[in-house]
Amino acid sequence: MSSRTPESFIDVLVIGAGPAGLMCSNALASAGDIKLRVIDQRPAKVAVGHSDGTQPRTIEVLQSYGLAERLLREGNQIHMSAFYNPNPNGGIEASIQRPRLSCRAPDVTAPTARYPFEVTVHQGIVENIFIDSMMLHGLRIDRPVKPCAIEFPHDRPSHPIKVTLERLDAATDEEKAEIIYAKYVVGTDGAHSWVRQSLGITMDGEQTGGFPFNSTWGVVDMIPDTNFPDIRNGSGIHSTNGSCLIVPREGDKIRLYVQLADEDVLDPRTGRVDKARMSLEGILEVAKKSLYPFYIRPLTDVEWWTIYTVGQRVASKYSVGDRVFIAGDACHTHSAKAGQGMNASMNDTHNLAWKIVQVLRGWAHPSILKTYESERRKYAQDLIDFDKEYSALLSGKPRTSEDQDGVSHEQYLIVFQAFGDFTSGIGVHYGPSAIVITKHQECARNLVIGDRMLPQIFVRAADSRPVEIQDLLPADIRWKVLVFLGILDESHLPGVKALAEELDEPTSFLRKYPIDGQIPLIFDIISIVSGDKTVFNYLNVPDIFRPHWSKVLLDDTDVTGAKGGGAYERLGVNTRDVTFVIVRPDGYVGMIAPCSALKDLHEYFGSFLISHPSHTCLGTD
Repeated sequence: MSSRTPESFIDVLVIGAGPAGLMCSNALASAGDIKLRVIDQRPAKVAVGHSDGTQPRTIEVLQSYGLAERLLREGNQIHMSAFYNPNPNGGIEASIQRPRLSCRAPDVTAPTARYPFEVTVHQGIVENIFIDSMMLHGLRIDRPVKPCAIEFPHDRPSHPIKVTLERLDAATDEEKAEIIYAKYVVGTDGAHSWVRQSLGITMDGEQTGGFPFNSTWGVVDMIPDTNFPDIRNGSGIHSTNGSCLIVPREGDKIRLYVQLADEDVLDPRTGRVDKARMSLEGILEVAKKSLYPFYIRPLTDVEWWTIYTVGQRVASKYSVGDRVFIAGDACHTHSAKAGQGMNASMNDTHNLAWKIVQVLRGWAHPSILKTYESERRKYAQDLIDFDKEYSALLSGKPRTSEDQDGVSHEQYLIVFQAFGDFTSGIGVHYGPSAIVITKHQECARNLVIGDRMLPQIFVRAADSRPVEIQDLLPADIRWKVLVFLGILDESHLPGVKALAEELDEPTSFLRKYPIDGQIPLIFDIISIVSGDKTVFNYLNVPDIFRPHWSKVLLDDTDVTGAKGGGAYERLGVNTRDVTFVIVRPDGYVGMIAPCSALKDLHEYFGSFLISHPSHTCLGTD
């Protein structure tokens, strides 16, 4: 290699600009102090097709970055799902089998969902939302560029990863190569990940899930001409010809998932799927048979189509030395029909990015990075277990009068609803670790430690404006300290003031980590009082608990009486005590503790944060 090969030193290199890579890159760019490069070997971004469903929890995550409004504006919302089974005449009919078992059910069965629906748009629209946000932070994707080699040289301890890049559109050989020295590398380069393969990380699982039935599907995006009555609802169809899913999309478009017979798509010599054996016309013909007696055909040219085979696999590990990480399809694959792929991928890097930033800033010990694999790999394994059961039901033969062993509508609906919390992302739970301590769960009985912070409307004490607590927990790398002060009456207020004085001491967890003047850089403090907006004076809250006038909230209804109220009871918090709820930068509850257990709070943060007398510069790790 030429001695003139350009070299650069950065904090993080992101390889791959799909949903996982863009979530990661946008989060890192939003932090504002990260030296970052994002590369992708594709010459252009996704224009059509690919993943298309954004689940309720992912919408909440996008909202935490200020990006949900555009998704809601440009996407389609699915509020209802419909179910069809075979009828005695060889066609399909709405699956009404008992008086209480309707053919339709809510698409999202997660009672605490802030957004109780799924948003469907093609993947390119989601990517555009991230790309435009990144541009506001001065970050662009470098393409077409691919990695050629990754090494761990011993002569660069501050930047221990060496990655050789090749620019695919270089005019001359001299312009092709570049060397990057990075502190961290995140591989989000898809199911055939170069990063994963270069590191020798294996994928564990089966390509077809071991199903004794068809597991190859055709996918078509189109504007339909049809008399199918549930075309604008998410629809699951079991027919004697095979299964079919209908996903309504932005505008008038839909997506069809069509189960294909093995003999139509498998090469008999290799036993592998041969896309050339099935045409678009062939997929549409199968769809017509599966939807009989209803008709369906493209109204205009088909926008996109493909064929895929179900595969359920998870990477044996998610990192090497907690320096190089893989995320998204690079570390887990599963079927597309439960709408989890893009969501799982984006939530991987939502979990990882803030941890990298805190280590780079010198706020947290590198050991915190180990929680990425422990949390997200466990989730991926749970997802694959669910996907096997769900895909088996969807791909299995339907129950008919001739085949009583087939899948009934009731079986399918029970699983669909039972897993609603999980598929929506609302029920994703992180187990105990350094950053998830469950010791004082009884202090907020209904606010589960390890789950995301529940949505709740409060009223700002200073101006009585209703606010959603999730909107006060942005993904800005800081830990959110929610202080439930209870009822601040004459008997309780002296104790609160004494607590404030104790927390203002230099040894307090609020003071021993990086601060800017009197304001903790690493913490965002929000106080929540059980009080009456018409008489409460927010200035009665001690200074340390109200770093800004907007940071004091009331558990009361707004001026219309229609929003807010009842939070203490709903969460199971005692109004006669002070309770701390620690919310991680990714919106998950990390710890709960009463004011009598300040020692436990000190130990919690002390186990992974680094004590500093003043703000530490970026790059210490």
